[in-house]
Amino acid sequence: MNEENNTNYGIADTSYLAAGSETGINILVNRFFERMRTDPRFSTIYNMHPDDIETSIDKLARFLCGWLGGPKLYQEKYDSINIPAVHQHLAIGIAERDQWLICMKESIDEQAYETDFKEYLISQLGIPAEIVRQRCNQ
Repeated sequence: MNEENNTNYGIADTSYLAAGSETGINILVNRFFERMRTDPRFSTIYNMHPDDIETSIDKLARFLCGWLGGPKLYQEKYDSINIPAVHQHLAIGIAERDQWLICMKESIDEQAYETDFKEYLISQLGIPAEIVRQRCNQ
């Protein structure tokens, strides 16, 4: 692991750039949803999405751009977001959280990201995933 790079992730736009900016994030999100749609291991979480999956793809890609330190594209189009509140209507338990994280990890692993960034990114995504699980089970 390149510790020098790892210490910079999460500062300014370093994570956004490491993910390939908007283009790289769009590739990741499209692969994530394609995997979720086609792999039966992820059917539970895929079926939680509306039939018009394109809106979900757009929202996740725009959210990740801003979350990773890039432009606030989600806010520009959809206004602010409260991730736990947006998912409150869903039954998200440990199994669903883990499905989401495994699907995302496998999608991240396919990207041409640096290994230390892949590890950083999936560990950081685990934080909101767990918060959503906890809030959806209150």
